Amino acid sequence: MESGLLQHINTPDDLKKLGKQQLEQVCAELRQFIIDELSHNPGHLGASLGVVELSVALHYVFSTPYDRLVWDVGHQAYAHKILTGRRERFSTNRRFKGLSGFPSPKESAYDAFGVGHSSTSISAALGMSVASNLKGEDDRQVVAVIGDGSMTGGLAFEGLNNASINPNNLLIILNDNGIAIDPIVSGISRYLTNIHTSTAYNNLRYKVYRCLKRLHLITDDQKNRIIRFTNTLKGKKLSKNNIFEGLNIRYFGPIDGHDVKLLVETLEKIKRFKGPKVLHCITVKGKGYKSAEESATLWHAPGEFNKETGERVNNKKQGMPPLFQEVFGNTLLELARKNEKIVGITPAMMSGCSMNIMKNELPDRVFDVGIAEGHAVTFSAGLAKEGLLPFCNIYSSFMQRAYDNVIHDVALQNLNVVLCLDRAGIVGQDGATHQGEFDLAYFRCIPNLTIASPFDESELRNLMYTAQLPDKGAFVIRYPRGAGVLKEWRTPMREVPVGKGRCVKNGSEVAVISIGPIGNTALRAIESLGNDAERVALYDLRFVKPLDEVLLREIGQKYRQIVTVEDGVLKGGMGSAVLEFMSDNNLSPKITRLGIPDVFVEHGMPFELYEMLGLDSKGIAETLTNILKNIQQR
Repeated sequence: MESGLLQHINTPDDLKKLGKQQLEQVCAELRQFIIDELSHNPGHLGASLGVVELSVALHYVFSTPYDRLVWDVGHQAYAHKILTGRRERFSTNRRFKGLSGFPSPKESAYDAFGVGHSSTSISAALGMSVASNLKGEDDRQVVAVIGDGSMTGGLAFEGLNNASINPNNLLIILNDNGIAIDPIVSGISRYLTNIHTSTAYNNLRYKVYRCLKRLHLITDDQKNRIIRFTNTLKGKKLSKNNIFEGLNIRYFGPIDGHDVKLLVETLEKIKRFKGPKVLHCITVKGKGYKSAEESATLWHAPGEFNKETGERVNNKKQGMPPLFQEVFGNTLLELARKNEKIVGITPAMMSGCSMNIMKNELPDRVFDVGIAEGHAVTFSAGLAKEGLLPFCNIYSSFMQRAYDNVIHDVALQNLNVVLCLDRAGIVGQDGATHQGEFDLAYFRCIPNLTIASPFDESELRNLMYTAQLPDKGAFVIRYPRGAGVLKEWRTPMREVPVGKGRCVKNGSEVAVISIGPIGNTALRAIESLGNDAERVALYDLRFVKPLDEVLLREIGQKYRQIVTVEDGVLKGGMGSAVLEFMSDNNLSPKITRLGIPDVFVEHGMPFELYEMLGLDSKGIAETLTNILKNIQQR
């Protein structure tokens, strides 16, 4: 056997020089390369191992980057990146100033579309295919690769619907492994498990059509009517209809997504067919690495691990505070035990948000609705309308997808829904598509919302307790990814007065106003000032809506200098709310706002990003030192 094929592949053109019989070895080397790299530089392992053969086949058959290849979400794009000139730099994957963990057109021409959220590939690829037709680039192939988990998202169905009526040559690769991050429990998952349509049937039908058209015995309009008729007959025979065929999208498969030769042969055949097509591939998430195959949820993004033994490296030190997610999950269960109206809703993030803790004990009261954030919110609204109290947990960056649902279905009707925004603020290595930087700004303008963020884990418990009390309306609680500050966090829960902040530390000359856990960073910054620390006060605003107007008036009258600190965008965020209040009430302190500027924040470790943004304790302390110096010089 030849050795070292992968090290000579720098572009897909190098891959094409190999014979088909060599592709299995390329796949083996590629899979091992991914395992080697991710064992010490963590990333999304399971999804990328599951599409190694598919990645090789696509770049072998299609002429990328001229032919467009759109990866849904992008968790599975590591093999694609390695084959497209980034093998030598792959050790920087997800690291600060290194490769992005997701496809990005800024990074490579082979990344046809920027992704990171689910269910976008069909719509984007359809737009590319239609554009190619309009520009006369009829030879350009456009391929969307979408997983069965992403198929639970409504946008995927909107794309399918449009693909069925607009002229295009889109090829949709359905990567079916039966799991997203957690196992998929959905109608579409059951449907895909049972679906079967013969490839031979598709080929025969197309040959008959071509023959009839050459003899001028059939037109395109007649062809579509006949397709619908034959689909009906086929559906009756199979006791089910094929949703793709029902939409006049030609369906091929299912085929073995780990047989690279079969994939190449199938792609070579169907890429010549005109019109929209679906190739259904059955794959195994984590393929080729036993531990990942046996526990796909844990190995979606496992962190560091011993590649020889499959043992995951636990970098969490003993005695450290818990994750906010753990506090949320355990507190939700505590509340649900006492309040029968509480139900939990999550869009495919059961273990990520720790709602699985309640699911394990109260399974009938927890609902995983799939990757469908808009539905999660409106489903919660329906539950609330009938008297239940939904805790709907959605990551901050994913809540953006449900914005109208929050306005139209929750806030407008003033329903009792608790919206828990996990991963708010800087997230880290997942980068710009996942940073939870916008929620304070995009929710602050909506009537009937209460918007709060806890200073620490105890405050998170108190806010959750408060939100489930009667007649609190729509209640938003935002909190970050990762650990808090309290080792002893199981404190007795108490009601927090809505719209009331608090003074954390007194000071004589400068007031720092913070919201959320970043207040702890501000407190460390103040304490690092030495004797000057006595000159700086710290206020935890707690609520950005409603504002504590009494507290803000006191601060505005007492202090000439105010610094606002928030883990969110400056435009429209908490600092903007403070500025608006001071202006509206004829108060004129000098206000310095610290937060995220008007940029999309790149990927990196959170401490690196906070340092870059001046939001670490050192950066905040430098801002305060300069302000205090200016006061002294007057």
